[in-house]
Amino acid sequence: MCLLISHLVALCFIFCLAEEGNKGYGPVFEEQPIDTIYPEESSDAQVSMNCRARAIPFPTYRWKLNNWDIDLTKERYSMVGGRLVINNPEKSKDAGKYVCIVSNIFGTVRSSEATLSFGYLDPFPPEERYEVKVREGVGAVLLCEPPYHYPDDLSYRWLLNEFPVFIALDKRRFVSQTNGNLYIANVEASDKGNYSCFVSSPSITKSVFSKFIPLIPQSDRAKVYPADIKVKFKDTYALLGQNVTLECFALGNPVPELRWSKYLEPMPATAEISMSGAVLKIFNIQYEDEGLYECEAENYKGKDKHQARVYVQASPEWVEHINDTEKDIGSDLYWPCVATGKPIPTIRWLKNGASFRKGELRIQSLTFEDAGMYQCIAENTHGIIYANAELKIVASPPTFELNPMKKKILAAKGGRVIIECKPKAAPKPKFSWSKGTELLINGSRIRIWDDGSLEIINITKLDEGRYTCFAENNRGKANSTGTLEMTEATRIILAPLNVDVTVGENATMQCIASHDPTLDLTFIWSLNGFVIDFEKEHEHYERNVMIKSNGELLIKNVQLRHAGRYTCTAQTIVDNSSASADLVVRGPPGPPGGIRVEEIRDTAVALTWSRGTDNHSPISKYTIQSKTFLSEEWKDAKTEPSDIEGNMEAATVIDLIPWMEYEFRIIATNTLGIGEPSMPSQRIRTEGAPPNVAPSDVGGGGGSNRELTITWMPLSREYHYGNNFGYIVAFKPFGEKEWRRVTVTNPEIGRYVHKDESMPPSTQYQVKVKAFNNKGDGPFSLTAVIYSAQDAPTEIPTDVSVKVLSSSEISVSWHHVSEQSVEGYQIRYWAAHDKEAAAQRVQVSNQEYSTKLENLKPNTRYHVDVSAFNSAGYGPPSRTIDIITRKAPPSQRPRIISSVRSGSRYIITWDHVKAMSNESAVEGYKVLYRPDGQHEGKLFSTGKHTIEVPVPSDGEYVVEVRAHSEGGDGEVAQIKISGAATGVPPTLLGLLLPTLGVLAYLEF
Repeated sequence: MCLLISHLVALCFIFCLAEEGNKGYGPVFEEQPIDTIYPEESSDAQVSMNCRARAIPFPTYRWKLNNWDIDLTKERYSMVGGRLVINNPEKSKDAGKYVCIVSNIFGTVRSSEATLSFGYLDPFPPEERYEVKVREGVGAVLLCEPPYHYPDDLSYRWLLNEFPVFIALDKRRFVSQTNGNLYIANVEASDKGNYSCFVSSPSITKSVFSKFIPLIPQSDRAKVYPADIKVKFKDTYALLGQNVTLECFALGNPVPELRWSKYLEPMPATAEISMSGAVLKIFNIQYEDEGLYECEAENYKGKDKHQARVYVQASPEWVEHINDTEKDIGSDLYWPCVATGKPIPTIRWLKNGASFRKGELRIQSLTFEDAGMYQCIAENTHGIIYANAELKIVASPPTFELNPMKKKILAAKGGRVIIECKPKAAPKPKFSWSKGTELLINGSRIRIWDDGSLEIINITKLDEGRYTCFAENNRGKANSTGTLEMTEATRIILAPLNVDVTVGENATMQCIASHDPTLDLTFIWSLNGFVIDFEKEHEHYERNVMIKSNGELLIKNVQLRHAGRYTCTAQTIVDNSSASADLVVRGPPGPPGGIRVEEIRDTAVALTWSRGTDNHSPISKYTIQSKTFLSEEWKDAKTEPSDIEGNMEAATVIDLIPWMEYEFRIIATNTLGIGEPSMPSQRIRTEGAPPNVAPSDVGGGGGSNRELTITWMPLSREYHYGNNFGYIVAFKPFGEKEWRRVTVTNPEIGRYVHKDESMPPSTQYQVKVKAFNNKGDGPFSLTAVIYSAQDAPTEIPTDVSVKVLSSSEISVSWHHVSEQSVEGYQIRYWAAHDKEAAAQRVQVSNQEYSTKLENLKPNTRYHVDVSAFNSAGYGPPSRTIDIITRKAPPSQRPRIISSVRSGSRYIITWDHVKAMSNESAVEGYKVLYRPDGQHEGKLFSTGKHTIEVPVPSDGEYVVEVRAHSEGGDGEVAQIKISGAATGVPPTLLGLLLPTLGVLAYLEF
């Protein structure tokens, strides 16, 4: 008896829960805990894990750590809503995986796991670092050896001598962000110093640096060494969508060039090379970016290669996940839950926070006990994702309140009709139908479907009448009634016909239909099954809307894309009728496909391709175009045969540039025009060949003492024809037989300087230059005759004199030296309180005897000397002459006190300007009379405080007044005057007495 009562109580609770379900719902997460790193040295003595969910009724929260319940009554813990706060966190007690569990009467859900870890970065050991001695030209590696730390996301830089002086990274120096080491491709004397590894942890915002490592370059004649890769990237596993960084750096002298490639495939479009080639970044990596990557380092002494593979995997991601679902009692449930990832994720289920099943979820004959909160979990080695949903079980008698049967149902004569019957009911009801008082059963024209719908085919007038649907389950029954009326059927009476046009012409598709006159008729046109949008395609498609039953379609300016099968559908709200026809469009060919490079030589490439569509006009010829990486322009290529007929699918491109990267594309032509180009071929590089072009503009001469300077125009990249490109420079004294040769390995350089202490100055030499690469040498240029550098002048300029012109200008003059090789003269000057090294310089040609020095400081002593120079250098300077510039001109500007017009003259008057003690005395005044808007005019000089100027005949004039002294001209004051009539009685035009400069305007 007790067992029966308890069972009834449980059923009552479940039923009440089902009723309550109409008002409330189970927990839905709005915020879940995330992985958190707490710095061990943090001044904040608490850490929190967030958790928030919405639910009706309000939910309760609890937490688990490493799958053990947390005792929230302890003082170390506090809860704010669902947020867990840990006071004075300790690594031994609090590190681990946290889960938030949320519950209400509808069920329980678990949050995703979140890890609390403790971050730290220990200091470097206190021991001194050993000094590193390296010969100049040899590579060096300074080890960072970072201290113990967590997490691993460190960043590295290197200090030089003191904080915060960080070394600049370039082609020669590289800091690996993998191990922190500093790599120097070849050591120079300038690298001498003390180096410290500076390590930062962004996760805990802390930095430390090591003891300084002395680097001592050993002076030695620098030797050359082949490239030797020291920073080698390893096989890398990346997650889909992440950014991937690969590092590669090589030692060697000269500094090796670094190149990246992907084996047998093009580099990803999102790849970016930085740090002078040492870093390859692939942004937003995709599965197709997986593969073997290669770094190649090369200098002219040799090269080195390194390869490693990049694998792309993925965290779980939902393809299809569960959603809140309401199911009838007694029905079946199949909840699809599908995730993708690499490796493929496993699927498991939780119900109300407890482990439930694995794989797919199917439940048959649902009961109230199956209601609750379900979680589908997808997991692989890279992560875990949750999908949460509530399953509600409902039970109710049939009702048509929300979805009654239509009162009026229309059906076309001879057609079919489906009358829907969709009551709300749980469990699913049984259905029956009647027409009037007649009970309907399945027959040849009538069928009652499992969902309750009634289907009638081959409609006739006799089928009109009242139809009633009856629905019944174990909780009750209900019915709903509607009336069926028959309409005339819609028919296409004039169908579209097949049309054949050429690109650019117009085409018409006819379509006329009959229909029930009580109904509205519309026409729908589709092309190859896709409905035509007349608003978007109005430039090409137009429909006849003048006649109701005519749906004629006009296609204007037909293009190739308009070809296909057109379908006209005449449609009413009751039925529709369709008819189709084909539009054939003749036009230029489509793009050829499948272009392949079959054979590569130095100046020729064999191509094959497959025919594209001829668009109903035979292809007459093909054109091959090429493009190099030096230009974005496609150009017609020379081919063999020269004319490629339309039935061919292979040809050879000739007269290509050796050792050049090319892409090719093919264009087909027929009698109707030139088609679209094919997709470009893969990029290829032609085989190398010896250069066949000689450098131009060979010449030179000049330079410093005992030097022979040879110059030429470097060949552009397209003429390199191979790897290891450089120049051979040959030279000899004029008339001698034996040539001396040197090699220049930098292809960008067009200059070589030969130094020989025994070389006589201004001696004729014959010089010539040729290019070379790894395939051989090219032809020499024409021989040029140049001169070795002349000696620097030995004579001293004489009769040097200096004259002061103003406070900021002096004039310097001298007598020429007798040497013919002089190209000009240099004048040096510096203030007496400055060092000679700070001297400023002015150079003039050998035709000049004097020059003016400007922008000097007032009342300042200057030292001045003069020396001759030529391309070999500067001769000895003259004796130094001292001179003092004059005091500065008056800084006070004249104060104009009146401007009086008297007949045809203006009389301008101003106050006297008084010079300060450090300024030159006023010697008089300069007055500039000029048209407004112009800079030139008539200049007057006067020792008085007044001047007369003519009344302007037209427009406005400006009168500028400034004080004049031996130090120059002072600041300017100005006034505008005009010859226009004032309209004021001539006796007194006006009086103006401003506080800053009193002006009186008078006319007599």
